[in-house]
Amino acid sequence: MSTIEKKEFWFVVGSQQLYGEEALAEVRKHAQKMTNELNESGILPCPIVLQDLAVSADKITAMMKEANYRDEVAGIITWMHTFSPAKMWIRGMKLLQKPLLHLATQFNESIPWETIDMDFMDLNQSAHGDREYGFINARLNKQNKVIVGHWKRSETQKQIADWMNVAVAFNESFNIKVARFGDNMRNVAVTEGDKVEAQIQFGWTVDYFGIGDLVQYVNKVKEEEIADLLAEYADLYEFEYGAYSKEDWEASVKVQASYEIAIQRFLDDGGYNAFTTNFEDLYGMKQLPGLAVQRLMAKGYGFAGEGDWKTAALDRLLKVMSNNQSTGFMEDYTYELAAGKESVLQSHMLEVDPTLGGNKPKIIVSPLGPGNKEDPARLVFDGKAGDGVVVSMADFGTHYKLLINEVSMFEPEFPAPKLPVARVLWNIKPNFHDGVKAWIENGGGHHTVVSLNLTTEQIVNYAKLVDLEYVIIK
Repeated sequence: MSTIEKKEFWFVVGSQQLYGEEALAEVRKHAQKMTNELNESGILPCPIVLQDLAVSADKITAMMKEANYRDEVAGIITWMHTFSPAKMWIRGMKLLQKPLLHLATQFNESIPWETIDMDFMDLNQSAHGDREYGFINARLNKQNKVIVGHWKRSETQKQIADWMNVAVAFNESFNIKVARFGDNMRNVAVTEGDKVEAQIQFGWTVDYFGIGDLVQYVNKVKEEEIADLLAEYADLYEFEYGAYSKEDWEASVKVQASYEIAIQRFLDDGGYNAFTTNFEDLYGMKQLPGLAVQRLMAKGYGFAGEGDWKTAALDRLLKVMSNNQSTGFMEDYTYELAAGKESVLQSHMLEVDPTLGGNKPKIIVSPLGPGNKEDPARLVFDGKAGDGVVVSMADFGTHYKLLINEVSMFEPEFPAPKLPVARVLWNIKPNFHDGVKAWIENGGGHHTVVSLNLTTEQIVNYAKLVDLEYVIIK
């Protein structure tokens, strides 16, 4: 679940018949060399596949139609080796439904001043072709990504890799299915939203299930399955019994193990890759899923609490984009307002994503007031340090809006021996006061998804692909 079936990207090189077959043969040779070396770089997450030269409207249109049809094709990378009259591209670009990258580069890095002649100029006029091709994409409002730089440079290849991850996530967005176990938390505003519009705009399917549907799965979990999972926990985590007897502690953990098995089985049977729970809707369950949810998030399933399906879907989307590296559901909880140390403590009542952890988690059992159920088990750890980006999806009734803020996570300075949940701390950019104020004024929610693996630029690239309004807090 944490990885997606490998995709490929088609490499389409622009030229025209005007220069003759000898010149086009050289274009093909250069394009193949670029393809081979980019694939061998070890930087790109997906292979690029060279296509026929784009020298006519018919060829371009046929390639774009085929790219739309082929599920394994996640996007198109175009390069203008020569001048390529842009009216040839109109029909194909209008039909293309996959992400589009315009790589503004050229085969040679430097101009060969001692030998340069008009034959060289005609063959290597990417600067000329970029403007013509770029104009038609701008006029068609393609929202394509433009990357400028020589193709051999690692920084250019890294930019291509980052865009590829966004493109893969864009395609996967139409496969996101959220299972809601119960409804939204009562009287909470930010967890509401238009599910039909979300499916139209983002491709997300959101389905409701009564908690009894899940309980049926829980009741079918076998004792030997629970025992096997408990042994796995022992290999991965520290066990802290606290004030509980070993027997009572294990009994609580076994409940969570049964939930992990049942929820994953339910999701997989229905083709779901994200889910929500709600502590107000637990009829027939002994505990609120805690450890179970954390384990599933670590496997790549999207999640959000209190029935917040928008954040659960966003969590899954960003996990795909980041290959599930240091990315997860989060909630603003408590401020640190000491002068010069202003920051935000991020946590949740149970469900903090282990991919954000900076130390070995321990399993503890502790009472939980909300839900009025048995004491649930959960993973407790401290968040890692690093720069990242936090996002929140809001439904304003007339449209969706994405809030984006860069943050700097840091390791806690002080222990918190009585805090029975995992904790993540971060500083807000540009600074605490302006950042918090702007987030509130723009309607940013308390449920978010944070990633230490993604950048603001990648989030913006996705927002543009789905025509999503976004605000960058900076």
